[in-house]
Amino acid sequence: MKKQAKSAPHGHDHEHCIEDAVAAAVKLCADKGLRFTPLRRRVLELVWSSHKPIGAYALLDQLRDEELGSAPPTVYRALDFLIENGLIHRIERMNAFVGCSHPGEAHRGFFLICADCGNAEEMESAGVAESIAASASRRGFTARDMTLEVTGTCADCMK
Repeated sequence: MKKQAKSAPHGHDHEHCIEDAVAAAVKLCADKGLRFTPLRRRVLELVWSSHKPIGAYALLDQLRDEELGSAPPTVYRALDFLIENGLIHRIERMNAFVGCSHPGEAHRGFFLICADCGNAEEMESAGVAESIAASASRRGFTARDMTLEVTGTCADCMK
């Protein structure tokens, strides 16, 4: 019997995640002279409202009533901006987006994705990235970008 999915660990406050993500985005945009538009801000808030990766069309559904842009190209441009500036990541296997735990920093992380509740957690391990780059190099391949997505069961769902 499958346990009921949980959206966050017990006692976790997503408002804190959202506030931190927005503050980091405001600082990054100010430092780089970029516009942090109301739509970009709202998309970032929605992505951080849960630790479950969220798809573009789910974002569109939530934005329709807010008059911030309900056309797919508008939302995709906001998502592209947030990705390009290191504020969110794209989970390829799910075609969805999740907040970046290291906003604006160049890093090679990986994701633990719970198959039961759907939460995704960004992890960072220089050793994993170095191992992949070294293996690729032995084959004459230069690794530039890498996203490792590991599925399994989180600690909360195993309880």
